[in-house]
Amino acid sequence: MNKKILIDVIGLELIALVVVVGYKLSPMLLPKADVTVQPDPVCNLQREACTVQLPSGGNVTLAMGTRPVPLVKPFEVQVATGGFSPARVEVDFAGIDMNMGYNRPQLAAHGAGSYAAEVTLPVCITGSMDWQATVLIETGSERVAIPYRFSTGESH
Repeated sequence: MNKKILIDVIGLELIALVVVVGYKLSPMLLPKADVTVQPDPVCNLQREACTVQLPSGGNVTLAMGTRPVPLVKPFEVQVATGGFSPARVEVDFAGIDMNMGYNRPQLAAHGAGSYAAEVTLPVCITGSMDWQATVLIETGSERVAIPYRFSTGESH
């Protein structure tokens, strides 16, 4: 009977460990934002750069370095900021209808409000894919999220 109690206690400790690790990693996997700004739904990242005005002042422009956005081929993602200096800029790429794994590069500063990183999007077996590219900006006092949507593959 002591062996069964010991196994039960170890099982409960493992469950508690999984819960604690999941809680600690959740901000990384599910980004939290103080402010979410919706971009113009008419803007198409496959054809042009898209700019939004922030409620606290300033603006953010997202551009894909290669159009149309390629799959399984590196391309540059670019963010330009105006009117403020972010402490950190990332772009989180997530599949809308299918989990395509963690893909959130931190963009490197290239001077005067310009940030860029090289990205590779995985290919979907269906050939086309709907994506959300969420620009995540830390300004020091708040975290801003700007969720852009675009499609790749045959239907873009």
